[in-house]
Amino acid sequence: MHSGFQQESWVWDHISKSPEVLLSKDKHSAYFYIDPIYESTGTAGVRGTKGFTEGEHYWEIVFLEPPSGTSVMVGVGTENAILHRSNFEYVDLIGFDTESWGLSYKGTTWHGGQKIQYCEPFFDKTTVIGCHLNLYCGTLAFSINGAFMGVAFTGLNNVSSSLYPIVSSTASETELGLGVQYCRYLTLQEKCLQTIKRHLDYDDSVESLPLPKVLKSSLKEI
Repeated sequence: MHSGFQQESWVWDHISKSPEVLLSKDKHSAYFYIDPIYESTGTAGVRGTKGFTEGEHYWEIVFLEPPSGTSVMVGVGTENAILHRSNFEYVDLIGFDTESWGLSYKGTTWHGGQKIQYCEPFFDKTTVIGCHLNLYCGTLAFSINGAFMGVAFTGLNNVSSSLYPIVSSTASETELGLGVQYCRYLTLQEKCLQTIKRHLDYDDSVESLPLPKVLKSSLKEI
């Protein structure tokens, strides 16, 4: 990761999940619809234990089995995001409503029940999806096996609630592992510089500001 990032630590929440999701002992892996007799009867999700209100956050989801079925997704959502649909409702759960934002293995992004083709589908076992949530800029971006796919969602800095990592699946025996996690928070000086930059008029020049050269240089780099 870039300079300034440090390791973060959270796991899948054993309470905030569908009853059809089983967690590993260390809560780093989530298993969906694993009953050997009954197959999937709907859509199941689980969220992380930590909600984010500021900062930059990066985590990876590892597909321990090849994704299949109607939908396997990664993304973020508020504490009001839906985590379970029964009665054979096979849906794209993350982004089903306005409380979550998600990426399907079929390459589509979802929010508010609306989808956009974002990238090529991914089907391979051990595929690693990187999730980069930047709440200073309000963006959520994804990478696939280290290749940056671009910004998928904007405006997340306007969400008043905490945002939690979420994964979901409709497919029997889906296995998703939690990989590395990093975070970065701006210093007070960086926050001040960002505030100054946001309030500059279009025609204003950084050089014309009554600031020391070192601060002007920092402003240009933001």
